[in-house]
Amino acid sequence: MLNKSTTEVYALGQHISMSAHKARRVIDQIRGRSYEETLMILELMPYRACYPIFKLVYSAAANASSNMGSNEANLVISKAEVNKGTIMKRLKPRARGRSFAIQKPTCHITIVMKDISLDKYKDTDSITWSQNQKKDTTMSYYDMYSNGGTWDKK
Repeated sequence: MLNKSTTEVYALGQHISMSAHKARRVIDQIRGRSYEETLMILELMPYRACYPIFKLVYSAAANASSNMGSNEANLVISKAEVNKGTIMKRLKPRARGRSFAIQKPTCHITIVMKDISLDKYKDTDSITWSQNQKKDTTMSYYDMYSNGGTWDKK
């Protein structure tokens, strides 16, 4: 669920005609990066999925400057996700009066941008993760050749 805090804005693109797998390949490259770096990456990547994602990033930045009055240099992509949409089913005529089913997948892309200049919170995810980490850090070396392991059996 989207968190409607005062430092985050989002842009949502629905029913974009490409598979979610192909869009995720591009989204994974831009997640967590700044706005200007993201635009450069999307302009130079050779994938067809870059153009609708570029439009969504640009729209999210316009939402941030319109709604919050934030500068584009302070924007960071905090969350980017791709969900599978509906599948359009079409029929292609084939030989001898038969037909062949064509499936055209769609996807929903959500880009959430955060203004880091307005951000006044403590990252609680990293704190709880480090407190839960109570493993033994001593390393033990197991050598299967010198202790008469499985190789000495006949």
